[in-house]
Amino acid sequence: MLNFIARRIASGVVLLIVISFLSYLLLSVPHLDVGRQLLGESATQDAVDAKNASLGLDRPVLHQYTDWLAHGVRGDLGTSWFTSEDVGQAVGNRLPVTVSLMLGVTAVTTVVAFLLGVWAGVRRGAVDRFVQILGVAGYALPGFLLTLVLVLVFAVRLDWFPAIGYTGFTDSPGGWLSTVTLPVLSLSVASVAGVSQQVRGAVIDVLRQDYVRTLRARGLPASRIVFKHVLRNASAPALSVLGMQFVGLLGGAVLVEQIFGLPGIGSMTVTYTTRGDIPVIMALVMLTVVGVVLINLLVDVLIGWLNPKARAA
Repeated sequence: MLNFIARRIASGVVLLIVISFLSYLLLSVPHLDVGRQLLGESATQDAVDAKNASLGLDRPVLHQYTDWLAHGVRGDLGTSWFTSEDVGQAVGNRLPVTVSLMLGVTAVTTVVAFLLGVWAGVRRGAVDRFVQILGVAGYALPGFLLTLVLVLVFAVRLDWFPAIGYTGFTDSPGGWLSTVTLPVLSLSVASVAGVSQQVRGAVIDVLRQDYVRTLRARGLPASRIVFKHVLRNASAPALSVLGMQFVGLLGGAVLVEQIFGLPGIGSMTVTYTTRGDIPVIMALVMLTVVGVVLINLLVDVLIGWLNPKARAA
């Protein structure tokens, strides 16, 4: 298992370096006149050139990248060109908001999707058709429309939850729960739809295996067969889909954070990308890639634990 994890970590480090280089190169190609943006249209060209030089933009892109990488390895992500904030601190202040959403969606998806998938796979018939209809409806429903309906019904009309804003968990656990409930529900519908269908299909496939018939012939209770044997073998494909859904939440969080006025990584990405603030954008890119690598590693480890044959793949 240690060799398995070491191989995954090594491939993740290579992925980080490749994506960081390509991202820096792509961000530098449509070179924005940062000095002009910072000093304004009335600034002289000499002043603009001096500002760009002070930011290191007069050097070749490869030198800029190696300098950024060297500082990044030491934990120095630089300073925002436009706000002079420490990038690491700025990202750290926003990170709890997005992490709250992603962990909440993952928890809801894991519980609800596995319950629905197992229920449909075991019961079949009308229950199976009902769950499939829910899955199709969850996929077909546009995310932005669902978000607006949740806000209008539960925030504006019923006044059960705030329509905008965020309260930190350390400030008020109850306030934190009320501010993340609607965003989590909004993001969970599509995730539950996808994972529940994967669980359903995997459960049906496993129930057709010969060893399950043998367990039934021995008189084992149905609940023990399902939760001890079937669910374990059916979890591997569902975990892969759950991992991809978790990564996909980074994109969905951009829209949801904008609508609910949440100061998270998604809204930060939109703000700083439009400015061309490379130090902040690169930090967000690296944060996303590290998150993807860690999630895939966790999923691979869980699948390897559930199915030892997968470690050799």
